[in-house]
Amino acid sequence: QVQLVESGGGLVQAGGSLRLSCAASGSIFRVNDMGWYRQAPGKQRELVAHITSGGSTNYADSVKGRFTISRDNAKNTVYLQMNSLKPDDTAVYYCNANVRTTFFRANDYWGQGTQVTVSS
Repeated sequence: QVQLVESGGGLVQAGGSLRLSCAASGSIFRVNDMGWYRQAPGKQRELVAHITSGGSTNYADSVKGRFTISRDNAKNTVYLQMNSLKPDDTAVYYCNANVRTTFFRANDYWGQGTQVTVSS
């Protein structure tokens, strides 16, 4: 079994910064792609940022230039540095990882979510 544990959410004023972390643990052979998604009330979950095991990244247009995704492969951890936060960034943020538990088997896993609230 694999667990993803997120941390770093909270309440911040517009223009402020937060850093989210997500650590994968359990029966891990290799962690492949990792990403951050978010879901605001009444809206669908959307991709925020994605990073491959080799470090290639892509971002939602709404966060480009403000958010940075990174990872520490030795720690099986992904980070999301969020700067210049806006009230529209308010959402529950979820970590996602594609994890190979054996050489032949890989599955997607989700964290429990962490609330980010940006006040105006």
